[in-house]
Amino acid sequence: MYLDEKIRADLQTQFEKLSKNVKLVFFTQELECQYCRETKALLTELTEVTDKLSLEVKNFVIDKETAALHSVDKIPATVLLDENGKDYGIRFFGIPSGYEFASLIEAIKLLGTGITGFSEEIENEIKKIDHDIHMQVFVTPTCPYCPQAVVNAHRFSYLDDKIKGDMIEATEFPHLSQKYNVRGVPRTIINEETYIEGAAPEQMVLQKVKEALNTISV
Repeated sequence: MYLDEKIRADLQTQFEKLSKNVKLVFFTQELECQYCRETKALLTELTEVTDKLSLEVKNFVIDKETAALHSVDKIPATVLLDENGKDYGIRFFGIPSGYEFASLIEAIKLLGTGITGFSEEIENEIKKIDHDIHMQVFVTPTCPYCPQAVVNAHRFSYLDDKIKGDMIEATEFPHLSQKYNVRGVPRTIINEETYIEGAAPEQMVLQKVKEALNTISV
């Protein structure tokens, strides 16, 4: 059991504020997938806490079309959909355990309430973005500063359909950590070339997103 009675009670209190249902779509396979079994068990326990949550399990190999639809190219992967099945580009690659469990809970609350916590000014600036933005946030479960970076990326994704925000557990995907020169976490990669070291406030993240946009050839 991953969630003890105290955690379940706390989650039930938090989930009482959800006004909309949220679906977790989990991509897995039986073999050659580190932490797939553990992630599925964690998500299963989580969805038992409230009837506002549901879990759909997909086979990464068999359900290739569904994986491609949600831009899932590695596993374990968890995608969050709202009650109408809309994908906001909010994804978790790797097990959302340790401090990253908080990031998952925040993403659920985001889709279940529609509240980002950003100022109206910041929200409006994000909604003006009209080019594709891909934010990859590298984390580890033991990093206390990582959830802020992940939550910000997911809130940006929620506000603008052009933006996708990924949590990537660095130790589960060492080839990506090496590719993006991840030596400390959190490290956020924006459109492959722009990056943020550490947990930055949303104003700084927005500034970096705009820097990434300036590198796009029009």
